[in-house]
Amino acid sequence: MSARLTWRVARLVERRVETPSAHTLVLEVPGWPAHVAGQHVDIRLTAEDGYQAARSYSLAAPADGDRIALTVQRVDDGEVSPYLLDTYADGDPIEVRGPLGGYFVWRPDETAPVLLVGGGSGVVPLMAMVRARRAAGSRTPFRLIYSVRTPADVIYADELRTRARDDQGLDVAYVYTREAPDGWRGAPHRIGLVDVNTHGWPPDLEPLCYVCGPTGFVETVADLLVGLGHQSRRVRTERFGPTA
Repeated sequence: MSARLTWRVARLVERRVETPSAHTLVLEVPGWPAHVAGQHVDIRLTAEDGYQAARSYSLAAPADGDRIALTVQRVDDGEVSPYLLDTYADGDPIEVRGPLGGYFVWRPDETAPVLLVGGGSGVVPLMAMVRARRAAGSRTPFRLIYSVRTPADVIYADELRTRARDDQGLDVAYVYTREAPDGWRGAPHRIGLVDVNTHGWPPDLEPLCYVCGPTGFVETVADLLVGLGHQSRRVRTERFGPTA
């Protein structure tokens, strides 16, 4: 069996609270193979009676030896995310399989401009790309458009603020759908043509476009990008449903 398809026992070594409903979990996974920004893993829980539940989560950071980072958003009626946020404790075991996926990835040797468009927790694999860019010392220009309900829902808020200031070549723009911060121009709205056209790249630059979020969000943004003239083969999408 391929190493990436092998279930490995991981243990929690660090937890960071990103928002009231999203935590980053840093796991120690002995023998973890290297991964690429944009890949994901499967997580499996096993109850005392033998019942198992598995979910997929995007990797939130580039490879770091035997450590991986996952950012988990709570799904209130879910089986896995409430356990990971409320019960899972330092040192507790969990099974991990991966890394998985080879399409929705970004490698530092890419030189084309990059547009990242994330909705809600769809920012997680995009943040892995932002972090990988910085770690590699890449000068590839990045633009991130991040759609969230309210300012309190911004995952990685402090880090994004710092990176937008310090990471040369990285621009970050926000779209608020329910409540905007004080001083924000315009009213809250769903992402639309103006947002993508204003904060994205012109299609003649042939950027690589990565779009991640709920299915409806991803389909809307992908259609907008293609409608603006971006080549469909350069628009890569990753979507999740209500139980992701």
